[in-house]
Amino acid sequence: MKDGDLVKSKRFKNYRYIGDPINAIKLFNDLKVDELVLLDIGASIEKRLIDINFVKKLGEETNMPFSVGGGIRTLDDIQRILAAGAEKVVINSYALINPDFIKEAAENFGSSSIVVCIDIKNRLFSSPRVCAYNGKKNYPYTPSDFARLMENNGAGEVIIQSIQNDGMMSGYDLDLIKEISSILTIPVIPLGGAGNSEHLIEAVEKGFASAVAAGSLFVFHGKDSGVLINYPEKIDFVF
Repeated sequence: MKDGDLVKSKRFKNYRYIGDPINAIKLFNDLKVDELVLLDIGASIEKRLIDINFVKKLGEETNMPFSVGGGIRTLDDIQRILAAGAEKVVINSYALINPDFIKEAAENFGSSSIVVCIDIKNRLFSSPRVCAYNGKKNYPYTPSDFARLMENNGAGEVIIQSIQNDGMMSGYDLDLIKEISSILTIPVIPLGGAGNSEHLIEAVEKGFASAVAAGSLFVFHGKDSGVLINYPEKIDFVF
């Protein structure tokens, strides 16, 4: 969500307007989506919390569990979001600014309520790094080191978001997923790159992801990428 609208980006740039988030959620309800993650991508940069009234409205409309992120910096922020109906909170930039906050949050609300979203940027001639503020600020963590720190601090799960693959619909970064999944015991959920159901299956079978998340796959349709909210009825995973 950006400025109150539902948007999709490519590599955290070129934001495309999708529509009103509540209307999209109503369609996702009808399609029986398993879980919803909604992130206010401008909140941290603008030093504000996601609109609590919007979270309440979201809770009134959704039939599925949902998680919310955007500008979370205090325990009170988490309390207000959970009280508004969210099942989990998603913490991104502030986890990098103050990693110990994740420990404090997990101790107060339980690990199952705390999700850390890790944005990862590939760099020319050097190893990938974790970044914050929509990819605008790099931090001196490797993805694996920061993911391990978040698990040690009590995060209940991590979302691994590849900026390079975001919105490209050409597949997940399987090597990155596998690298992080191999060192963590908590669920690892990749985000960024899914363009078809085979990509989802690959992330689980080859990357050993615990679950998969996607955006563009569920809002675009056809070779011209027309906006059409969609969701598969069933995908068979073979183990």
